[in-house]
Amino acid sequence: MKKPTRKSAAAKGATLKGKQHAPLATPTDLDARATRDISGVMNAILADVFALYLKTKNFHWHMSGPHFRDYHLMLDEQADQLFAMTDPIAERIRKVGGDTLRSIGHIARLQRVSDNDAEYVEPSDMLAELREDNKTLAARLREAHGVCDERHDLSTASLIEVWIDETERRTWFLFESSRRGDSSGH
Repeated sequence: MKKPTRKSAAAKGATLKGKQHAPLATPTDLDARATRDISGVMNAILADVFALYLKTKNFHWHMSGPHFRDYHLMLDEQADQLFAMTDPIAERIRKVGGDTLRSIGHIARLQRVSDNDAEYVEPSDMLAELREDNKTLAARLREAHGVCDERHDLSTASLIEVWIDETERRTWFLFESSRRGDSSGH
């Protein structure tokens, strides 16, 4: 009779540090193609939301000028709203049987929102850039909604509808905040 052996602490640590082969495929009634398509489109959305969150915080931290307080507070509120989207997006991806983002590098590979690393950006340019980024995000959310509709994922589509509305609201506020006070508009 062979005596059972205990794994050494070093062996246990190696297992934890190395790749584990635990199955992460969450059971779902969606087929593999639906899981792949929904996960793919929503991971791209998640990467964009993280990138837009950080850009919004960047502009919030570096805001200046006579409207500092108003813009600073608005961008903080918008960043909070973007960050609040991240966990529900990632959890939906997992619920439909997919894998989601794992690192900053993964976000960088998938994001379509351009970074802005400029040392100084005029407040009006910040608002304009964020307005366009949010407008583009709304369009991408609509595309993702179409994928979810095609694959009969009503739950993700329902969440996307709320996020489209929130994104349109951010776009609207950024637009109105950047208009001149006269009747000629922007």
